[in-house]
Amino acid sequence: MTSTPHDQSAQGGAGAARPEGAAPQGPGPGPGSGTHADDLIAQLRAETADLKDKLLRAHAEVENIRKRAEREKEETAKYAVTRFARDIVNVGDNFQRAIDAVPAGAAEQDTALKSFLEGVTMTERELLNVLERYGIKRIHPINEPFNPHQHQAVMEIQRTDVPAGTVVQVFQAGFTIEDRVLRPAMVAVSKGGPKPAQAPEAAGGAPPPANENPPPG
Repeated sequence: MTSTPHDQSAQGGAGAARPEGAAPQGPGPGPGSGTHADDLIAQLRAETADLKDKLLRAHAEVENIRKRAEREKEETAKYAVTRFARDIVNVGDNFQRAIDAVPAGAAEQDTALKSFLEGVTMTERELLNVLERYGIKRIHPINEPFNPHQHQAVMEIQRTDVPAGTVVQVFQAGFTIEDRVLRPAMVAVSKGGPKPAQAPEAAGGAPPPANENPPPG
């Protein structure tokens, strides 16, 4: 009897022939592979957000440093001449002393003295103009309320014809540079007169102006 050969390909056995070029089939994805990928994506997103936050903070810090450097540069430019300005205004005081030394009416009787006085006055005026171009302004607060931030009271004078705390004499003019006091004005302040008029903003319970307080003796 003739035996029938076994058709291994038909049986699908382990030794069945693969089509030429076909890749071997490995095991399929495990049950936890999808969760692992999601965790990895979440971790990458968190790291990206953290790096972005650090970048924004670093950028803000650099911007703050730049602005601070600009402010310091501006202040340096504004107040770089402070020491020089103090010396110059002290020299400028001599012009005012020379003007004050001329008796009233004496210049009208002496042509040479009149010319000299006019020259000194013009020189002083030009000096003040130059100083103002550099932000330096003179304070000459005659008949103004005493301001402790800009004036230095060296004495009090009994006066009943002006409000108390009024500057009635200026011994030495003061100067400001930009928004700072370069040198306070040395003044005499009145006392014994009526109280100063209340400022409109002080009405209604607001604190009184600083110049209502008695100046230092």
